[in-house]
Amino acid sequence: QVQLVESGGGLVQPGGSLTLSCSASGITISPRAMEWYRQAPGKQRELVAQVTSGFTTDYSDSVKGRFTISRDNGRRRVYLQMNSLQPEDTAVYYCHIAASTFWGQGTQVTVSS
Repeated sequence: QVQLVESGGGLVQPGGSLTLSCSASGITISPRAMEWYRQAPGKQRELVAQVTSGFTTDYSDSVKGRFTISRDNGRRRVYLQMNSLQPEDTAVYYCHIAASTFWGQGTQVTVSS
């Protein structure tokens, strides 16, 4: 069956960096757009970044210039490099296959001093 497993979350100080990884199994990701979402406490889940099958990327305004999404189709992995992290980036981050019902379990990112 299809599985998405995120890793790389943790506690980081403001201004710090983290790289999230999403590992896919049971599916070939190369023809699919891949996405990272996040959900902060009491807020709706929001789309953070997307990378298409053609490697075109798009970002929410809140993370543009700070986050970078990338993919490695051979390893069936998607990454989210997060720089200049701020407390408002605190959330559970989820990997998602675009236009599908497949989600990872999420990884917690906490930005705090």
